Parts: sequence; structure tokens; C-alpha cells
Amino acid sequence: MSGETAHIEPPLAGGVQTLGSITEKISSIAERKAPRLWYLAFGAAFSLLLVLIGSIGYLVFEGVGIWGLNNPVGWGWAIINFVWWVGIGHAGTLISAILFLLRQRWRTSINRFAEAMTLFAVCCALIFPAIHVGRIWVVYWMFPIPNQMAMWPNFRSPLLWDVFAVSTYFTASLLFWFTGLIPDLATFRDRAEARIKKIIFGVLALGWRGGNRQWKHYELAYLLLAGISTPLVLSVHSVVSTDFAVSILPGWHTTIFPPYFVAGAIFSGFAMVVTLTTIARKIFGLQDIITINHMEKMNKVMLLTGMMVGYAYSMEFFIAWYSGNIYEQFAFINRAFGQYAWAYWIMISCNVFVPQLFWFKKLRRSIPVMFTASILINIGMWFERFVIVVSSLAQDFLPANWDYYSPTIWDISTFVGSFGLFFTLFLLFIRFLPMISMAEVKGVLPQADVHYHEAGGERG
Repeated sequence: MSGETAHIEPPLAGGVQTLGSITEKISSIAERKAPRLWYLAFGAAFSLLLVLIGSIGYLVFEGVGIWGLNNPVGWGWAIINFVWWVGIGHAGTLISAILFLLRQRWRTSINRFAEAMTLFAVCCALIFPAIHVGRIWVVYWMFPIPNQMAMWPNFRSPLLWDVFAVSTYFTASLLFWFTGLIPDLATFRDRAEARIKKIIFGVLALGWRGGNRQWKHYELAYLLLAGISTPLVLSVHSVVSTDFAVSILPGWHTTIFPPYFVAGAIFSGFAMVVTLTTIARKIFGLQDIITINHMEKMNKVMLLTGMMVGYAYSMEFFIAWYSGNIYEQFAFINRAFGQYAWAYWIMISCNVFVPQLFWFKKLRRSIPVMFTASILINIGMWFERFVIVVSSLAQDFLPANWDYYSPTIWDISTFVGSFGLFFTLFLLFIRFLPMISMAEVKGVLPQADVHYHEAGGERG
């Protein structure tokens, strides 16, 4: 069976790769001096991070009135951004855990990237529920610890569901990410020349020596964490979608939201992985490790999940019509042809039409096409959350309450600043830690086959 697969599958690494060349290539990115472009990118990202800090500081001082919230639209960009960032974080756990359990070997070149992206996206997401509550200084009331008034959180509140779902997801993803890092941290420890690096990487490597017993326990731990993480891919965004679905508001009160949100999250998460991978493989010369075949497989996943999202859009209209509920019917007709029609058609164009490009192999394997498409898809997914949140709230049951929602400069600066946090953390990650899992990439090379030398393979 493995022999047949070897003939069918394209190679997982380009060029002539050896175990030593993989170590040298990936380690040198963190060991050598950072390129000038990295410093420019870090300066830009850190500047945006300062914008975020300033925006949150002013919010704490003045209150949520600085945002564009009005009487019917009590949820604005903060919730939109929260759902969007949580969605971005879904590809990491999917690539790492589910594809690992399904024995998809092509994940090895991109899983470390995606796992790190998950952690940083969740950090960005967690900001928004914390700051949108108004009284940020008592945000610890959301956690199940006694406070000075002997009150406990209201566990019937969707805000509490988010706290538990996202914090659990973050904890499991962090453990999974760190466990996968251990063999590579040991490699960095052994290669380090500066004493401080030897100490830091020595502590982080947890005494790893690469013995048979250590590998046995490591693989078992990695498998268990993958099994624990897998249901979180489905549960986290299902819980986030339930924030909307438990309401009685037209456009929200629907059972299609959990699978629809999960498919959309994977869709946007893979788009972000493609965006970051395209840039990193070009800057650091990783075309032989992250090959065009890896990129094509991610584009196929985006095509599949994009079609699922498009199907969900059409089913929402069908369910509204079939229900016979005039309020539900109005909500969806209003989305397509009302005051927010411009946002709806941006969403449809980016999320339904753009992925159709990937039906064609030439476009699926074109770097400019996939890079542009991945950015457009994430723009479309942000507008999807905007349409869901704002269009349903702005025109609800009582026409006397209707109003038009417009963001202020503080809504925009907080969202833009969150990119600063994301890219600052991501740039620090690729600067100081192995951005690709050396141990796993080596595991899928021909040299890792126990029969490699018997078959006449050259020693690497």
C-alpha cells in the first residue's frame, strides 16, 4: 500500500533534501541575522500594536460610547472582530490535530505555522469580549471565582460560554503547539553557541535527548492531545454561533449556525494560512519545504469549505421562505436588497465567487492568484460577520427603533490595532523559534523509511 501511495503522491519536499539540510535550512532562519524586511515589518506591526493599546486606553477612560453603537445595534465591531479572529484560529487545530489523526503527511510543512497562528489569533479575539463589556475593571466577574461581593457568574450568559470555550481552546492549542516544539527546541539547544540561548532552549526542551523511550512517550502524548483538540474545532465556533442562535432575533434564531460557522471558520483560517505561508516561503526561501503541492491542497480545502458556506447562505433564504415567518423573510430580503446590501454582496462575491477559481488546476497552483484570493476570502468572511450582526440588529421587530449603524474612528483603530498584536507575535515567533517542524518534516522524507538504504538510497 505504501509503495502504491509513493507513486501516486507528489513528493512532500522539493529538490534534494537530506535530514541535515532540513535542520540547517530551518534552524538558520532563527540563528542568522534577521533580514531588513523583517525589521521593517516588525516596526509596522509594533506601531499598530501601539495604536491598539492607545485605543483600549481611551476606551477605558471614556467608555464604549466612543464606538458607533446605537440603540438597536448594541453589538458592533467588537463582536464582529471577536468572531472573525476566533475563526482565523481554526485552521491551526484542524491542520495539526485532525489531519494528524487522518495521517495526512502533507500537513508537516505547515502545521507549526498554523498552530502559532491559532494562538495569536485567539489572543486577538480574547481582547474584544473583555473590552466590549464597558466596565473592564470588573471583567474578572466572568470567571468562576468568588469576588468581593460573594457573587458568581451567570452561567446562562452567552458571554460566559465564550470565556470557557475560547480559554479551553487556547489552553489545548498551546499544549499541542508546545509539545510539538520539544524535539526542535532540543535541536536549537544543541546548536546554540551563546550560553544564554543554551540555558533558555535547555529549559524549554525539558531534557529531551531523542532516546527511543522519549520518542515513544512523545508520540503518545501528541496523539492524545490531537484527540483532545479535535472536538474543540467543532465545539468552539459552535458555542460562538450559539451566542446568536439562542436569541429570538430574525436572522439569528436558526439551527444552521453551528455547522455554518464551523465551515466558515475553517474557510477563513486556511485563507490566513495561505496568506502568511505565501509571504514567508518567498522571504525565507522555503519553496522546497513548503511546495506548491502543499499550497494546492490548502486551496482545495478552501474550495470545499467555500462551497459549504455558499450552500449555507442559500439554505438561510430557503429556511426563511419555508418557515412562513414574515419577520424572518424580511430579515433576509433586507440583507440582500436593504440598506446593508453593499456589505452583503461584498460577502457573496468574496466567499462564493472567488473560491470558484480553484476549480482550475492552473489557478490553484498560481501563487499570485491564491495570495489575492486568500486576502479577498478573509475580507468576505469579515463582512459575513458584519452582515449577520448589524443587519439583524439595525432593523428588528419594531420599525420605530430602526437606525443605521456606522463605525467611528475608534472602532476602526481598535480593529486595525489588533492586526498589530497578531503580526508582532507572529514575527517574533518566526524570528526566535522554528517556524516549520523539523522533526515532522524529516519523518516524511524518504530517508526516514527503515528500508531506505536497503533500497539503494544515498545517505544524507
